[in-house]
Amino acid sequence: MDITYCNLCGSAVSYEIPHGDDRLRHVCHSCGNIQYQNPKIVVGCIPEWQGQILFCRRDIEPQTGKWTLPAGFMENNETAAAGALRETWEEARARVRIIAPYRVYDLPFVNQVYMMFRARMLKPDFRTTMESSEVRLMKEEDIPWDEIAFPVIRETLKSYIHDRKKGHFEFLNLELKEERID
Repeated sequence: MDITYCNLCGSAVSYEIPHGDDRLRHVCHSCGNIQYQNPKIVVGCIPEWQGQILFCRRDIEPQTGKWTLPAGFMENNETAAAGALRETWEEARARVRIIAPYRVYDLPFVNQVYMMFRARMLKPDFRTTMESSEVRLMKEEDIPWDEIAFPVIRETLKSYIHDRKKGHFEFLNLELKEERID
């Protein structure tokens, strides 16, 4: 992202390596502010009810009309787990209990980190929202693999189904390579 003006004083910034740093940054010489750009954290969960997984059909860009798990950008002043709970409510009006962290995916090519949690629905109550045109529980054999919105969600689901069959869930931190994007 190209930054032209300081977010504190409004003066023009320059793109340079600040003293004591090793990366190019947007630096304001008027007030000394350095505008750091950091990855966005996406939090979500795999909500399960009696062996079925809760999916949301996206009603917003990107990937409108494709299926996904409830997930979205973490907000300030919330934990990752609280963010996953909030996103599940916002996208599916479902209440879940977080069981455990499941996957962390580093996506440096889009400056994002995904944190996905295993979760159990408290009851099978859910509905559409402004973000989801359809919300539905699906058995493994009903998952529309060709209509999954994001590669990171597809990878999470594949791992989860594999681990569920083994009866053992392993927490992993993985890097998703750009070439794996569909």
